[in-house]
Amino acid sequence: MKNIKKRIILAVTLILLLLITACGNKKEGADSEKKDTASEKVFKISAIPDFDQAELTRGFGDFARYLSEKTGMKVEYVPVVDYAAVVTAFERGEIDMVWFGGLTGVQARSLVPEAEAIAQRPSDEKFQSVFIKQKGLPINSLKDLKGKSFAFGSESSTSGHLMPRFFLDAEGINPDKDFNGTPVYSGSHDKTYGLVEAGSVEAGAVNKQYWTKAVKENKVNLEKVEVFYETPNYYDYNWTINEVDKKFGEGTKEKMRQTLLGIKAGDSEVLNLLSTESFIPTKNENYKDIEKVAKSLGIIK
Repeated sequence: MKNIKKRIILAVTLILLLLITACGNKKEGADSEKKDTASEKVFKISAIPDFDQAELTRGFGDFARYLSEKTGMKVEYVPVVDYAAVVTAFERGEIDMVWFGGLTGVQARSLVPEAEAIAQRPSDEKFQSVFIKQKGLPINSLKDLKGKSFAFGSESSTSGHLMPRFFLDAEGINPDKDFNGTPVYSGSHDKTYGLVEAGSVEAGAVNKQYWTKAVKENKVNLEKVEVFYETPNYYDYNWTINEVDKKFGEGTKEKMRQTLLGIKAGDSEVLNLLSTESFIPTKNENYKDIEKVAKSLGIIK
């Protein structure tokens, strides 16, 4: 009888030990999983929505995968609904690096003084806008736009609004008073030339690079729309990076800079989307003129 009791006690003890060990392992495993999840930070990129959203998502989504492969970090592309949304997300630290236009880049860096413009396309050193019209209309200069209906792109677009407005002002045209009605803000370049093509407005201003790309891809009807003026050169688009060294560790900004500057034709669909074969270095000072124009027009303080 005593032996049976000893065996029962021993069996119960072993079972309790097994249960305690199992619970400990489970807790340790849960804690470990929790630590791994917490340490896996996602580097988020985005872009101003100045063109077809499906194309942007495809191109920048592919670019996020390229950055992940090259840097060893987890990188994701975050689409946004409008220009203001991506500037706000950048200010809040929700987005770590953005393909900005000249104006939105200036706006973002004014809100995050530590942010830095680190790369651009070669074409962004000498960027241009084009003014387009319904084909056949007697519009041959910017002054001829007085009394005509007109469309800009997004209000926050450098090439679709800010610089076109600047050049109009230089010719004595006040868009808020001299057009036939208030100007339309289409939201993106493709919508602007679409409005002119459809006859909804008589003229508009678009990014020259997107216009050239649209013509090459037969996305615009040249029997209905034509260019009548090209602006002088100015700096425009750029990759601006947030305070990422604090968030991801020292050297993260430089790692991203070198990855951007090392990309070459064929590495990612984003190069085709952006009509370039590479990125080159840039710096905040290159956009001082855009900042001055934006301030003179009351767009930023």
